Amino acid sequence: MPHDHHGHTHLSAESGDRRVAIAIWANGLLTVAQVAGGFFAGSLALIADALHNLSDMMALVIAFAARKIARRPADGQMTFGYKRIEIVAALINYTTLIVVGLYLIYEGGMRLIDPPEVMGWIVVIIAGVALVIDTLTALLTWSMQKGSQNIRALFVHNLTDALASVAVIIGGTLIILYNLYWIDAAITIGIAAYILYLALTEISRPVRLLMLASPPGLDGAAVVAAIRQVAGVDDLHHVHLWEMQENEPALEAHIVIAPGSHAGAEGVKAAIRARLLQEFGITHTTLEFELPGTCPQTVTLFGHGSHG
Repeated sequence: MPHDHHGHTHLSAESGDRRVAIAIWANGLLTVAQVAGGFFAGSLALIADALHNLSDMMALVIAFAARKIARRPADGQMTFGYKRIEIVAALINYTTLIVVGLYLIYEGGMRLIDPPEVMGWIVVIIAGVALVIDTLTALLTWSMQKGSQNIRALFVHNLTDALASVAVIIGGTLIILYNLYWIDAAITIGIAAYILYLALTEISRPVRLLMLASPPGLDGAAVVAAIRQVAGVDDLHHVHLWEMQENEPALEAHIVIAPGSHAGAEGVKAAIRARLLQEFGITHTTLEFELPGTCPQTVTLFGHGSHG
């Protein structure tokens, strides 16, 4: 099936940059407030939320820089261009989430053993402010994240922050009402576990992109079968399927043309490209044509190697 991306909301580059810049400042100020409030109130959950927000701010800075770099045109050093820097940024951001999550689980476990006293009112007030800012930041990145792994990583950061703030507010309320100081550490562990779940779930996408894996949902065997059905094609090998950039599926292959079809090779090439675009949404193709019997019998269908 062709990949349809026309339903995405497209913002200008400048508008997107402004949204990310606003989110950077908001998360920076919020982090300072949460760290100060967490130390004053003795709340690890609030500090956990602050560390998550700090990782968000770092993620936003990386994403902002990546957006700028990604717009550079291709050159002699980077012949594919610079857009993949956004994939690298997404991978860095998800990795920081995993590190933060593991650290918070450790600290939360230590506090469960010996729960310290926590000032519930301060926790509730600061977490309430955090919830407003986290929700605002998530809204700023919502319409931008559908076609970008880089911004998707930011949105996941912001969404988990908002949910974490709700949990911290509930914990602060329970401390105020029932002096359940252990709940602060328990919520910290819960926040950390959720952070790890989301990060580990999402990190596979940028890893696949960097590993030049086939686009998700694209069946390589079906693509090969479709090419073989084109008139004038005898066989093919050395097939590579990957994404040039996000949502830009690409194919490279050696095509063995059928006997007598050499004179019409350009027509065969046009037919292959049209079919790949129509049936699979493949927008970039590199096809090398070969005559029957000119390639070794041991070549592999996928990749560029030979059978042993």
